[in-house]
Amino acid sequence: MGRSKVSPPPCAGGDGSFRAKAGPRPASEAGRVLLCLPQLETPCPQAQTAMNCRAEVLEVSVEGRQIEEAMLAVLHTILLHRSTGKFHYKKEGTYSIGTVGTQDVDCDFIDFTYARVSSEELDRALRKAIGEFKDALRYSGSDGIGQISLEFYQKKKSRWPFSDECIPWEVWTIKVNVVNLANEQERQICREKVGEKLCEKIINIVEVMNRHEYLPKMPTQSEVDNVFDTGLKDVQPYLYKISYQITDSLGSSVTTTMRRLIKDTLAL
Repeated sequence: MGRSKVSPPPCAGGDGSFRAKAGPRPASEAGRVLLCLPQLETPCPQAQTAMNCRAEVLEVSVEGRQIEEAMLAVLHTILLHRSTGKFHYKKEGTYSIGTVGTQDVDCDFIDFTYARVSSEELDRALRKAIGEFKDALRYSGSDGIGQISLEFYQKKKSRWPFSDECIPWEVWTIKVNVVNLANEQERQICREKVGEKLCEKIINIVEVMNRHEYLPKMPTQSEVDNVFDTGLKDVQPYLYKISYQITDSLGSSVTTTMRRLIKDTLAL
């Protein structure tokens, strides 16, 4: 079975949007899922009035060695659609936006290739958070069940002596079930099946991103730190935080499904 692959094309908007500068691309585009970076448009007035937090839940079943790659594929895909180039202000209310490069990443333990923002700083931040989650899963004794969440928020300034209020507007939760496999044949089947399932998850993420729902309006120069993480030198994601939970109460429906898929494949 071939490697599942997703990658974004260059996108551009004519009114304040930005162009993604894609990395090297193969000659054939057949079988690739096209993703598009977000357009920097002011959301409709109705959307701006409601600060309801959207919640999206994904569930995956993976082998222990696949945890990091699977989580990186999902979180990088989300942040690819929730990042912009660096803002360059000329004067209050007037700015230009830098380009955002993308690159393809081939997984070592999954038949899957995903696209991410070309930012080593962002990649290191995600790897650090996912590494902590993976270690917590390993030493928890909870049968390899946990969840990791990516929350986007914006700050609301408060008067002294109160701290700024962080208001979430979108939360992605990935429930993770770790399966234990008996032999190399099962591992190879799992490698292929997880790649297929990840492709489905990525398509689901893209469909959600393409909905016309609330995004924080583009800030003025004095308010940009209330909406975007400006601490990275090469990319500017919306403010986000990553948290995780290790628990034995998430259920094992995906684990059971994965084991059934492996069993059915071996029976062919």
